[in-house]
Amino acid sequence: MEIINRKASFDYDILETFEVGIVLKGTEIKSIREGRTNLKDSYAIIRNNELFLLNMHISHYEKGNIFNHDETRTRKLLMHKKEINKLSGKLEQGGLTLIPLKLYFKKNKAKILLGLAK
Repeated sequence: MEIINRKASFDYDILETFEVGIVLKGTEIKSIREGRTNLKDSYAIIRNNELFLLNMHISHYEKGNIFNHDETRTRKLLMHKKEINKLSGKLEQGGLTLIPLKLYFKKNKAKILLGLAK
């Protein structure tokens, strides 16, 4: 199962890519496996030396109950601190942004392919 951000390759020049993990809830994983996810307007930021993904839309899980997730909540991305510091230096140069290119599963773990874009 792969969810691809097709708009990203048309709107941006991708300079470098990074594979990162993502912290998700159980109902979010089930919705992603059903293909009910949209990466179109999402982007990543660095806040307090941590990486976060904003505006990624994951629809509610149909069989979920009151414990269903918020569809566009801020999600934490998992990356080594050295890599985040290196990436932060590149972003401070200006004119660059981090956008998700692809969401996929690797050994049953959800991964995001982030692109450093201009």
